[in-house]
Order: sequence, then structure tokens, then C-alpha cells
Amino acid sequence: MSEKRQGSRLHLADLSIEGFRGIEKLSIPRLGRVTLLTGRNSVGKTTVLDAVRVYAARGSYRVLCELLEYRDEFANAGEEESGRKSSPDIMAIFHGRDVSRRGNISIGPSNTKDRLRIEAASLDAEQTAQLQRVVTGDISDVHPRALNVKFQGSKRVFPEFFAPAGLFGYRSLGRNPFLGLLNQEDPPTEVVCLSTGPNLLSNEDMARFWDAVALTDDEDMALASLRLILDNEVDRVAVIGDNKGLGRRVVVKLHSEKRPVPLKSLGDGPSRLFSVALALANSRDGFLLIDESENGIHHSVQRDYWRMVLETADKNNVQVLATTHSYDCVRGFAQAATEFEGVDGILVRVERKQRGLRAVEYSERNLRAVAKQPVGVEVR
Repeated sequence: MSEKRQGSRLHLADLSIEGFRGIEKLSIPRLGRVTLLTGRNSVGKTTVLDAVRVYAARGSYRVLCELLEYRDEFANAGEEESGRKSSPDIMAIFHGRDVSRRGNISIGPSNTKDRLRIEAASLDAEQTAQLQRVVTGDISDVHPRALNVKFQGSKRVFPEFFAPAGLFGYRSLGRNPFLGLLNQEDPPTEVVCLSTGPNLLSNEDMARFWDAVALTDDEDMALASLRLILDNEVDRVAVIGDNKGLGRRVVVKLHSEKRPVPLKSLGDGPSRLFSVALALANSRDGFLLIDESENGIHHSVQRDYWRMVLETADKNNVQVLATTHSYDCVRGFAQAATEFEGVDGILVRVERKQRGLRAVEYSERNLRAVAKQPVGVEVR
């Protein structure tokens, strides 16, 4: 057991999000060891996962840029032909993209002193003068702006440079020498946070995660995840190849086959289960975020899948947040959560009302009722 577990205390016992992307305000009063979020399309479930990732990274500029790039949020989109390099549109992290109306973000527990805060601000005259010394070209007609990131007494400043026509400057602020002038103290320690879904992990990520668990008890758990679908057909798993040619990839030795076969040739189900098992092993003492967790997994496997997630999350002190659109997934989760005593599995429905978003937790009684429902009932 890791010394960091501190009695398996959750990183977030509850969650408050304000001013982040599509969420103006949302409060989830209780999170569990594993929390499954359900709700209609575009209600904000994935944005909740993004917010947790930003919180775990303590507002890292790198993580903010990765989220924006993944969603094609670029400040100078459409100008690539002119030779300008596309830059992440940092203002897109703010609700409504209107920093003049609400230029601040708050993510974290209900205890306000432990929340991460990101604020849009202007650089003062001294900071602007320092900026001019490290930026090539005249910025006299530029309106300097910055992100102030605050967490538990620490403060970091990430400068952005805006001209009347839009974003002025460059993308690699994380390597900008100007940051060293503004941020003299060490940044707060980030919490491990891995994400998987809605797509499968890349071969590179699977190989890297496998290297970390090979010849450990977690290797057995990863093999067991494949057997949920492939039964006793699975003999062994290995990673073959190198960084040349096809690169490294996962292969499986099946009892009925003379030669190993590529994992991805067996379909999305085995690949998804294996990916989640590896991610659980590699996110020890941190967060695991699973988007569209039902993808590729048959309804008959859902209960065992969620039992694996609950058991491994508890063993490795991982806090899991997942999303789904599938009632079969909700039903399997409810069955596993009600049968697996001692580990909090919480089901939350996110819904949009006239006054904004709200989160509704299913009671234990409702969870047991869901577990008894037949397959194919719509999530509401």
C-alpha cells in the first residue's frame, strides 16, 4: 500500500465547478471511490471530467492547451494557410468565452480554500516591460493579458498577448523565459490523472502502461480483464515491436491459436477492458477519467466490468469518474455497486434546468431498483 494513501482519503469528496467552459455553475454534493455520471448529450458530463483533469494538474498551462487542442479550439483557426501557427484559444476555457462578463474559474471541493482558481487579468506596467525584453518585435499596440492561477496560497501567471485582430504571440508559453521572471516559487504538486475514452488507447500508451505493470500483480488483473470477454482462451499477453516500422503493439496468445494475435484484432471490447485495467494500474493514488465508459462492452459483461473497476480502484486508491449514455452500463454499475460492499459507487444524473445545471444523486434505494431493471430501459 502506498504511503500517500492517507487512509484511502478521496482527492475530491464533492465537486464544485464555476465558470469553466460550458458550465456556468454546477455542484455535485458527493463523489465516491467510483462515480458514474449520466445524462443527455451535451449536458456537460465530459466537461466535468475536463474540470477534474484541470484541478488535478493544478491549472497547468500544458493541460489547458492539451484540452483545447483536442477540441480544435484555436485562436487563429482558418489562418494556417497564411503561415501562422495555430495557437490554443485560452479564452475558450471561460464560460461563454466572455472574460469581460465573467473572467474567473473555480474548480474543487465545497471547501473554498482548497479550490483551484483561474482568473483573466491584465499585466501591469512592470510585467509588460519584462515581456518586451523577451518578445521579438514591437508590442506597444498589444493589450497584454494573463491567466492568474491560484491554488492553496500559490500563484502562477501565464501571459497571453492580444492585439486588436486577435491572438498575438506564440504557443509555447510553457517554455517562455518570461514565465521564470514571474513565477519564482515551485508550482504545486500535481495529482496523477489519466484519461481514457471515448476512443481506445493508442498502441504507444498501451505499451507504456504495460511496461509499468509487467511482472506485477497488476499484470494478472489486466489478463483477468480480457478473460471477462474471452473466457479461458487467454494464455498470455506481450508487447512486441520497437519504435521503428509498425511500432510497439499488444499481442495476445489464445489457447486456440498457434500464434499470438494483435489485441485490436479481437474487437473493441477486449481492447477497452484491457485499456481500463492498465489505466487503473497506472493511476495509483490519483484520478482515472473514463469518458463514454460503455463503448465496446456488451451488456452481459457490464456488471463484472464495474466490479473490476470498483475493486481495483479501492485497492490502488484511485478515484474514478466516468460518463455514460447507456442504460445497460448504468444497470451493470448499479448491480456491481450494490453487491460490492465497502466501496462507494455513486450514480449521478446531470440535467439542465431553467436556472442552469444540477446534479441528482441516485439514493441507495434507487440504485437497487435500477439494478433489478431489465435490459434496454432508457436512461432518464
